[in-house]
Formats: sequence, C-alpha cells, structure tokens
Amino acid sequence: MTLGFTYQGSSARIVFGNGASAHAADHIEALGCRRALVLSTPQQAKDGEALAGRLGALCVGTFSGATMHTPVEITERAVAKAAEVKADCVVSLGGGSTTGLGKAIAYRTDITQVVIPTTYAGSEVTPILGQTEGGAKTTLRSPRVLPEVVIYDPELTLGLPVGMSVTSGLNAIAHAAEGLYAEDRNPITSMMAAEGMRALKEALPVIVASPRDAEARAKALYGAWLCGTVLGQVAMALHHKICHTLGGSFDTPHAETHAIMLPHTIGFNAVAVPELLRPVAEIFGGSPGQALYDFAKSIGSPLALSDFGLKESDLDRAAEIATKSPYPNPRPFDRAAIRSLLQSAWQGVRPPH
Repeated sequence: MTLGFTYQGSSARIVFGNGASAHAADHIEALGCRRALVLSTPQQAKDGEALAGRLGALCVGTFSGATMHTPVEITERAVAKAAEVKADCVVSLGGGSTTGLGKAIAYRTDITQVVIPTTYAGSEVTPILGQTEGGAKTTLRSPRVLPEVVIYDPELTLGLPVGMSVTSGLNAIAHAAEGLYAEDRNPITSMMAAEGMRALKEALPVIVASPRDAEARAKALYGAWLCGTVLGQVAMALHHKICHTLGGSFDTPHAETHAIMLPHTIGFNAVAVPELLRPVAEIFGGSPGQALYDFAKSIGSPLALSDFGLKESDLDRAAEIATKSPYPNPRPFDRAAIRSLLQSAWQGVRPPH
C-alpha cells in the first residue's frame, strides 16, 4: 500500500470533560490574559452574564449581540466594545454565531480567543471565518481566526433544545461527509470524519428520546469536535457553497439549511465518488443521500427549505449565485443541475441516490 499525503495538526488546545467550563479562568490566566470580554447571543445573554460573574476580576465586560452569519456591522460594534474595555481576550459562549463573532474580532485585532461551545457547530476548531455584508456571505482562512483554547463541557449541552440538537448535529455531519471527498483529504481526516459521524449517528436518536442523557450528550459533543476538526483541515465543496449562498443571500437559518441540504448534496456527489462516501453508506445504512435523508427524518429534522421562508422563485437566483465562481467538487455540475437539486431540497423530497 503506497500512501502520500500532507497533514498539519491544529495548534488549538482542546479541553473536554463534564464541568470543564468551571475552570475557564485558569485557561485565561494560562494564556497570559487578564481582561476578558465575554461574548454571547441575545438569547444567551443571561448565561454570558453568569459566566462573567464566575470569571470575577478577569472579566471586563460582556457583549451579547452575536447573530447568525456574522454580519460585519455587528462585528464592528463588538470590536469597538473590546477596544473600549481594553480587552486582551474574548470568551465566546454559545454556538456558531458567537464563535463566528469571536473569530471576526480576532481577525481584525489578533485578540486571543477562548471558546466554550454549547452546540455541535464545530466551527470553534477551524481557522475559517464566514461573514456577511451587503447580502453576500464570504469565507476566508487565516491562522488569526483559530481559537487558542476550546473548552468542551457536555453539561452545558444538556439543555440544548432537541430541535437545535438535531439540526446542529446534522450540520456537524455535513462537515465530515464533505471531508471524505475533499481534494486535500488525507487518511487522518477521513478517519476523524468516520468516527465523528458514527458518534453523532449513535447519539442523536438517544438525545431525541431522552434530551438530558449525559452519555449521549458527551458522545454528540465528541462527534461534533471531530467533524469540526475535519472542516478545519480540508477544503469543503458543493454542500458548503450552497449553504453559504442560501444563508448569506437569503438569510436562511444556518444549521437548518445544512441539515436540509445534506442528503441532496451528498447524494448528488455519491454518483461520482461512491467509494469515497462508502463510510456514510456503512454508518447510516443505504445509498449515502437516501440514508442521510432517512436518518434526518427519523430524528425529526426539518426536510424542506420551503419551511424557512425561501420562495420557489428564489431558487433560480440561488442556483446562479452558487455557480457564479468555480470551485472544486468531485462531480461536475452546471446551473441546471444545481437548480434541480435545490428544487428537491425546497420540496423536501427524498433524493434519488
């Protein structure tokens, strides 16, 4: 067996365990920081204030304006707040919206980041920043964006609503599934992808049945970390391009969009690379796209883009935007193919593959 590949491990420090967030102050001090700004969404503002209280003198303020798709105008307000309180680090508590805001601040200021995830987004372990401005979402990669410390505390996910757990978990699975056919994939990322998907496949049905099952919550968070690590290591393709188009230009909800599109994009690419997507077939049982659709349906995931404000008349423009600039994908496509794929996802029908 002849192998040739390049692999660069992440420099982020990962801390995983029940109760781990209680020691956030220790990690802040270990980084040499003394003036933390706590970030959250408006919905998690009380949690952010509670964290600020636990940090005591280490915390110099809170900012609870994080929102989906990381709008540039929100980032500018947060950067001003960080400068006002002379913060030397940000502590991002929450899901992808809060993590994205912390990364956007770091990209502009090179401030140190500590992230405490409360969903299965996975973006906390990537050097990728997606942000929106003027009705368009763009992404970039930079070492400045990668958080220095990520604290995974499964106890913080016990209250994550079932619906959000499902869509966030499927979002994580999307990172892994696309990683399997990435142009720059390697045996390590493929191994992580399979392990991450397997963990989430086992955990999510248990969470649906018993939302406060501690073992299932820990397994799901573990899976999300692995899937997020894959996202940070290799280039994404068609699935993420379409989801960024829908989220950035039509403001569809992030996790729900990934959950709905996943069976359709993976089914589309499975026609070209069935061997690379074999782990998906083996883990979920069946042809990749159909197996993911059946799994998503079994755990109560939303299935149709039409349920989230996207109009059928939007699909032509979405297909045009998604095919405007070329990017690597294992199966060639044109605007008509993407328009057809979007139609199926808009209707919520089971994919053909």
